[in-house]
Amino acid sequence: MSLTVKDLEKVQAEHPEWRLELIQGNIIARGPCDYTSDEIGSRLIILLGIWVLPRKLGRLTGSSAGFILPNSDLRAPDVSFVKAEKLKRSRRDFVELVPDLMVEIKSKTDRIKPIKEKIQSFLSLGTEVGILIDPDRLTVTVYRTAAEPEVLRDGLNSLLQTIEKNLHS
Repeated sequence: MSLTVKDLEKVQAEHPEWRLELIQGNIIARGPCDYTSDEIGSRLIILLGIWVLPRKLGRLTGSSAGFILPNSDLRAPDVSFVKAEKLKRSRRDFVELVPDLMVEIKSKTDRIKPIKEKIQSFLSLGTEVGILIDPDRLTVTVYRTAAEPEVLRDGLNSLLQTIEKNLHS
């Protein structure tokens, strides 16, 4: 039996403390991440916000914002950016769109393969840039459609430059 977003919403209403995603008709529970991974996500949102908000480039969200994707999955990247023209106002519901930028931050218990698959799924549905931050290996890998992944060697500065370029495209 394939479940829907409505089914997920019912489960979420009964268990608001759970973090859920809908992947290929299956509801997947996600546990809380470790402190370091969440801190990286929070700092990245702050840094991006310094650039995005005064210029009114779009909207930033953290790991709790759900996106209903064209394949009917409901996914929540750790950090997301949506260009202003795609989402004029915030909504009190999941949004039916693909973010322009999505970031996944590997937590202590995550496996790399499912994270890469999640990024590739977003790219195949229209996300322009997917970023994987691996605090264990101290790597940042940038994924784009029709391009080889790029591992950034000098950390945060390269990451922010890469993101800035894509915010304007």
